[in-house]
Amino acid sequence: MIRITQLNLPAGHTKEELYRKAAGILRIEPERIAAVHIRRQSLDARKKPELFYSYTVDVELAASGKNGRTDKASQKKLEKTLVHKAKNVRILVPGEDTYRFAGLGERKLSHPPVIVGAGPAGLFCGLMLARHGYRPLILERGQDVLHRQKAVEHFWKTGELDIRSNVQFGEGGAGTFSDGKLNTLVKDPNGRNRLVLEIFREFGAEESILYQNKPHIGTDLLCLVVKRMREEILRLGGEIRFECQVADLMLEQGRVCGVTTEWGEQIPCQAAVFAIGHSARDTFSMLWRQNVPMSSKAFAVGLRIQHPQSMINRVQYGREDAGFLGAADYKLTWKAAGGRGVYSFCMCPGGYVVNASSEQGMLAVNGMSYHDRAGLNANSALIVTVTPEDYPGDGPLAGMEFQRLLERKAFEAGNGKIPVQLYGDFINKRDSYKLGDVAPQMKGMWTFGNLHQVLPSVLTVALREGICGFGQIIPGFDRLDAVLAGVESRTSSPVRIWRDERLESAVKGLYPCGEGAGYAGGITSAAMDGVRTAEAIASCYQPFDGRMEN
Repeated sequence: MIRITQLNLPAGHTKEELYRKAAGILRIEPERIAAVHIRRQSLDARKKPELFYSYTVDVELAASGKNGRTDKASQKKLEKTLVHKAKNVRILVPGEDTYRFAGLGERKLSHPPVIVGAGPAGLFCGLMLARHGYRPLILERGQDVLHRQKAVEHFWKTGELDIRSNVQFGEGGAGTFSDGKLNTLVKDPNGRNRLVLEIFREFGAEESILYQNKPHIGTDLLCLVVKRMREEILRLGGEIRFECQVADLMLEQGRVCGVTTEWGEQIPCQAAVFAIGHSARDTFSMLWRQNVPMSSKAFAVGLRIQHPQSMINRVQYGREDAGFLGAADYKLTWKAAGGRGVYSFCMCPGGYVVNASSEQGMLAVNGMSYHDRAGLNANSALIVTVTPEDYPGDGPLAGMEFQRLLERKAFEAGNGKIPVQLYGDFINKRDSYKLGDVAPQMKGMWTFGNLHQVLPSVLTVALREGICGFGQIIPGFDRLDAVLAGVESRTSSPVRIWRDERLESAVKGLYPCGEGAGYAGGITSAAMDGVRTAEAIASCYQPFDGRMEN
């Protein structure tokens, strides 16, 4: 196999043109290529309206030996003759980018591993353990994804919140009601990123997620993928209990010996994975009471902004109709005069701003897109980093309480509805009374509200500077009728639950995992951490044989 990088073609090219381009680079006839496998695709819009795709591809040569077969030695020789001195062509090493599960440990499990939380970290940890014979038990406070969808839709229509099953809690985790974005900046020398994408594809995502620069699934399709993953875990001998919240840890001589549910059921285990997500505030408090080492950490807060998607398309592509390119996105950063960084986060092309609350009397927003990204508006969080120095208290839960403070203010600003303010009114510190040309695209009820009542002034000043600066990068970004909504407070976990090089807490048998524990930032990185945690358990314990000891 030969890998070619920096293979460029006009957007809208055909499969035949891709083969001809690869053949031209290798200086062979297109007929000598058996297959071209796309490994990476990114859009180059620097010369818009002329747009190009830049590829990394693996080229498989056609057989040329007797009976249409080529022995390995002849194949290597053939490849070597084709790979010239160009920097963007090389022979692919066999096994490169291939994921391998860690070896099996020696200790015997008396009970199946328990996984707390069925978000991406918990599901991928559970799937990997199930595939290697560990029969994990997953405990999830929320509902299965289909019933959860109904609860969320009911909340958006009526404002009646189910604190157990909502945008934050339930099968699939918080990422299910977002955009299903699968890009990550995590370095991946062990192939876990590729594995995660291949598993998503296996259970229903499109092939393109394997090579797109910014892959996404979409909320609607992701719900189906998550359901199929659960069914596979069950088929392999695992168990999943929904509406089953873990309320306490069972400890013996500094080691986990089980968990207790909110109903008082005691479930014994030697290994407990806590993949609880960034919003499990009651669980953070319980772990702190049990002396599990943790600390507060920096995260980011801010507002959501909406613009017409056609405007973003025009700036990014040179045309308003995105067509086969799909709705355009953006990624922006700005250094404010006060030294704080302002940046876009969780950008949702053709999407909606959603009420993502999970506690009574508090309000948080997020962004969401369906698979087709066909909504009228583009929206993104515009956020500013906050650190423990910004929190009104101290201790490991101070960041969590800071989130709650902002969310109470947002709830009050909108009287329980999403508070909305036009950018022109925001910069002039006045209330909004009517919309401009940007119609809010919301999931959940909204009303006009003054967002200066929600965020500290040091953050609103930075946001005003940032939006003004972004208008220099994307013309129209600072249009006065852009719609702001708040508060975006769940960008990442406000705590870090400490673990060692074996991914184990100082409380032995406890494995903090994923975004909630402070080791991930999105669907893909959380899933990768779930895989890594499964490896850590497998490196210590034998598969569970199904025979439980009392």
